[in-house]
Amino acid sequence: MSVHQKEANSFGVTDYVVFTLMLGASACIGVYFAWVDRRKKSSGNFLTGGRTLTALPVSMSLTASTMSAIAVLSNPAEVYRFGAIFGLFCISYFLGAVITSEIFLPVFYRLGFTSTYEYLELRFNKTIRLLGTGIFLFQMVLVGGITVYGPALALNKVINMNLWVGISSTAAVCTFYCTLGGFKAVVWTDVFQLGIMLSGFLAVIIKAVIIQGGFSVIFSDAQQGGRLNFWDFDVNPLRRHTFWTFVIGGTSICSAGYGVTPTSVQRYIACRSVTQARLALYINLLGIWACFVCIVFAGLCLYSVYKDCDPWTAGLISSPDQLMPNLVMDILTVNPGLPGLFLAAVYSGSLSTVSSLINGLAAVTVEDLIKPYFRRSERQLLVISKALSFFFGLVFIAMAGLASVLGGMLQAYIVIGSVTAGPLFGLFSLGILCPFANCKGGLSGLISGVIAALCVSLGEVFSPSPLEMTRPLPLSTAGCNFSTAPELNWTTAAPEATSLVFTTGEQSGGNIHPMAVGWLSPSYLYYNIIGVVTALTVGTIVSLLTGGLKQTVEPALTFQKEDSTLYHVFGFLMRTLRGDEETSQSNNVCSFRSEQTLHGESVVKETSFKTSTSSEMRGCDS
Repeated sequence: MSVHQKEANSFGVTDYVVFTLMLGASACIGVYFAWVDRRKKSSGNFLTGGRTLTALPVSMSLTASTMSAIAVLSNPAEVYRFGAIFGLFCISYFLGAVITSEIFLPVFYRLGFTSTYEYLELRFNKTIRLLGTGIFLFQMVLVGGITVYGPALALNKVINMNLWVGISSTAAVCTFYCTLGGFKAVVWTDVFQLGIMLSGFLAVIIKAVIIQGGFSVIFSDAQQGGRLNFWDFDVNPLRRHTFWTFVIGGTSICSAGYGVTPTSVQRYIACRSVTQARLALYINLLGIWACFVCIVFAGLCLYSVYKDCDPWTAGLISSPDQLMPNLVMDILTVNPGLPGLFLAAVYSGSLSTVSSLINGLAAVTVEDLIKPYFRRSERQLLVISKALSFFFGLVFIAMAGLASVLGGMLQAYIVIGSVTAGPLFGLFSLGILCPFANCKGGLSGLISGVIAALCVSLGEVFSPSPLEMTRPLPLSTAGCNFSTAPELNWTTAAPEATSLVFTTGEQSGGNIHPMAVGWLSPSYLYYNIIGVVTALTVGTIVSLLTGGLKQTVEPALTFQKEDSTLYHVFGFLMRTLRGDEETSQSNNVCSFRSEQTLHGESVVKETSFKTSTSSEMRGCDS
């Protein structure tokens, strides 16, 4: 029986009830925390939860905000087209978490900044802080609009759900619970929505396994179709997916996301202690890995079901992002409520990401653009924070409308995402890891990184990577019950993707812009690290040439070896191996005073941290 012969081909009342219950539950969480925290009238409590959260909810919130609707829609399609090697992203997330835990997390937790861009002013100057803030706001507004619009577009094409109903419902519910409940509402709705996302994945996977006759059939089909391509050690940087693109490029992407993005750092700061923050980061990996297991297996289920009749090649759908919704309509409509669960899973991915963006944008705006220049009471700042949450929700709806008009906005999103994240990560790395880095080096490194990443991204736009490098796996329409298209392999051009959710940055089309003849684009996973390395290299050279070695930097603003858990573990092991008795060492308090101009007045902020008794006291006022 063809999978296209459905007993039902539309959503029923039960499905919409399930979807509505998900939206209602998310809104109720916001109302609950607005009531619980009604007596707490500070912007700090609204934006960071009062730094009272424990590791478990924060870890699940990290996972949910990372696994957006793109994970539900586009990533299984990526496995379907390019194979299970996409699952190596699990290694990237692990290495990114270790780098963040050992280097970036302890520095930001010690300083206690609500916005990471406060660090840039203390470490460099106000100009770099404002530049970083502007880049972040621009990028996140664009990402938020497409995050709202993309899933609505993909589902509209398959289940005929009204496009603007999907857009307005996502943005309205997000805005509602972010404005009322603040950061705590964002965290606990993320926990709830992560459960919905995993449930939606499992519903599709279990039903596909039952229909296909068991797990062995799924894996057998994947093996025969070349989808179990976990290990490819080709070092060619032009190849789309290899072990090295994930370990090197993917790790840079994950380190940037975990290490310096304000939405992630907000969650670390919200924890009761730095130990709880580290624990949250590592527990989050379990959720990430669970999601990627579901992603990879959902992609293999897609191939098993559609191995003889690919709906994208056959023209039944217009984009690979519509494969998962199409599969749901093929196999789940005979079970009332399950299509609605999948719809809830997709929108849970959108809600978790958009709510994090709204809260993060409000926090950065308050800390970087309002507090330094305007005198306001805590109560007034709380009102401003809520108003900004509402404002950014409206902005996302407007950006979604713009995305529906500008068909080429996907390319703009790819370019901007690549151009901003890598250079900013390079700038923070320069400040934290290089004590000699100065403001001239930081500014030149950031600008150079943006230019380098922009050139690489535009090169991919004008000259898409050839099929020999991207290597999409064979797709067939031989088993379709209507006029068939020829079998596709990596030497045949595939239909162009048009959905705004597909964010890999490489297309299989062959039209090359005359200006880009001879240009060979590296894997999209390397765009980020190109920006990082450029920013670090240029920043280091310029700093050394402009007297960076002569400057004195407060130790609390840079990485100290005592920040690393590996340092303490190594020390313990060495003492154990030598048989030394444990000796107590007095801890000196190293403090520094930073002076900032707030609404026309000079304000001094003091930060303290503990260090050992030896040379680590250099630069400290003991």
